[in-house]
Amino acid sequence: MRVISGEKRGLPLKAVPGSTTRPTTDKVKESIFNMIGPYFQGGLALDLYAGSGGLGIEALSRGIERTIFVDQNRKAIETIKLNLKQCSFEESSEVYRNDADRALKALIKRELAFTVIFLDPPYAKQALVNEMSIIADFHLLEPSGVIVCEHANTVSLPDRIQNFSKKKEETYGDTVISIYAFD
Repeated sequence: MRVISGEKRGLPLKAVPGSTTRPTTDKVKESIFNMIGPYFQGGLALDLYAGSGGLGIEALSRGIERTIFVDQNRKAIETIKLNLKQCSFEESSEVYRNDADRALKALIKRELAFTVIFLDPPYAKQALVNEMSIIADFHLLEPSGVIVCEHANTVSLPDRIQNFSKKKEETYGDTVISIYAFD
């Protein structure tokens, strides 16, 4: 696992120890950024089920100004911090150990709007439609922003979730990437 492109291209990233976290493969990560970017002129990202932090770190390397990383697993938080240090991104990131629901509620209070939101929950615990509804209800995505959902190919997400519509969907083996944005 590595940073694919941008300022920190080629730097290796550590995976979360154990088998509870499923890292996004380099091939899928590259495809995601080809669909949504591939580069950014600043902005704020949210990596809600951050795992090793690979997606949020890739966004930072490609020009996102700041990324908020959230995961409820202690080992994941330690791995994110190690990877941020490896890439010298500690100053442009925030890392929180929390579950997704509580994290979204905390972000609502801060009145933030994100350029890109990564939702890559454990496949067995997906609540993507509910989480996107919260994002819509509380204006957590800026008008030109995108939501990237990574989910199992056994999950079919609707074409519309509130005022978001599915713009792209690609399948990579048992993984599906669905990109949502405002109409």
